[in-house]
Amino acid sequence: MSSGVHHPLLSIDPARLRPTQQTLGKAEVAAKRAEWEKLGRKKRKQLLASHCFPGVLGPQGEIYIVDHHHLGLALLEERVKSVAVLIQRDFSWLEPLVFWRTMEFNRWAHPYDRHGRRTDYDAFPASLTELSDDPYRSLAARVRGAGGCAKDATPYAEFLWADFYRPRIKLRGGRVTAGVLRQALLLAHGDEAGYLPGWSGTFA
Repeated sequence: MSSGVHHPLLSIDPARLRPTQQTLGKAEVAAKRAEWEKLGRKKRKQLLASHCFPGVLGPQGEIYIVDHHHLGLALLEERVKSVAVLIQRDFSWLEPLVFWRTMEFNRWAHPYDRHGRRTDYDAFPASLTELSDDPYRSLAARVRGAGGCAKDATPYAEFLWADFYRPRIKLRGGRVTAGVLRQALLLAHGDEAGYLPGWSGTFA
């Protein structure tokens, strides 16, 4: 049994990283790949040296990341072979069901699908490449980037925003157009969004 003591930094192939959510915004992954491709070799090394993925050791010693899934998938698709992971806790001795319950209790797991529906724990994909695309997650990120809400430390805050937009905005072909973004920004400043993390109030 582990004492839960912090572990040193690990150098891990992104292909080995296991997700703790089931979806992400593929548009965000594409944007991060575009940023990476603009960097020279030195800048790429600096980025990798300065960035640590927060992780947890799970059953069978698998390494689960609890944040930065978009960057992880972008680096994997760019064929980066090693990233730094800082292990937060060692839960490798737990049974799988207890592991996932503990992860969710700590707000380190988000068992919801691309439609915002709750799933069983066994629905978590085994690799970053198996994450489903949720275009509403991309919309939420675009809204925050455009100043529609503040960045908030609440875990999975942008998934709450995605679920807010899901019944209110139609995304044709999963695309976030300029018109869609304008509509989303107006909604972001409405009273209905007042319960969401990072809400910045109504227009004066």
